[in-house]
Amino acid sequence: MIRSLPNSKAYTLSFKIYVILYFTFLFAPLLVTCVLAFNDSQFPSLPWKGFSLDWFIADLPHRVGIFHDEINLRSIWVSAQVAFFVTILSTLVGTCGAFLFEQESFRFKQVLYFLMISPLVIPGVILGISLLLFSNTLGTFFELRWNLDVALFRPGFWLVVLGQFSFITTLVTLVVSARLKKFDRTLEEAALNLGASRSEVIWHITLKFLRPAIIGSAAVAFLMSFENFNTTLFLVGSEA
Repeated sequence: MIRSLPNSKAYTLSFKIYVILYFTFLFAPLLVTCVLAFNDSQFPSLPWKGFSLDWFIADLPHRVGIFHDEINLRSIWVSAQVAFFVTILSTLVGTCGAFLFEQESFRFKQVLYFLMISPLVIPGVILGISLLLFSNTLGTFFELRWNLDVALFRPGFWLVVLGQFSFITTLVTLVVSARLKKFDRTLEEAALNLGASRSEVIWHITLKFLRPAIIGSAAVAFLMSFENFNTTLFLVGSEA
């Protein structure tokens, strides 16, 4: 919709209906799931049999709430730990990558940019298998060549972190780059002319301008890591 041009009532009405249907389709399943979580039934589904908190706090032989399910709680805790480290690494590297692509010029820049965004078009299953084969090859090489057993190359916690980091960093880079494109470089030049160092300019001016994008991309990185399954399945190992 172009706001500067007049629109017919039919167009405006159809646009509003489309927006309502879109958000209904997006959030209705979540709303239904949230409501049925309080259903006093053996399964969280219709028909409605009454309000209950059993799915959260029950500790009975036939029904165990989430807060008494040690397996689920441990899984949630491990997922949160993985998401925390992935968020830290992705935010740091992704922000640096945004500076690299938006403020620097170098040879093969477009090739490197293509390699950076390529994980977005690779299915999670393929990415997980590829990372597993790559890490297994490196681990075997180190073991045969120098008799070193590098835990980082074995399926487990840190391989999951590195695997998720490999594609989530791309999203952080794109989000921060979009914000950095709008940055006025003359602000940096003015600060440098007034005697500020390069590090002071980046810290007090550039990063302050990028703060909303950095916080937003960090939140997206955490949520993407927390809910990721396809890639993680191949990297978690049999000990999980």
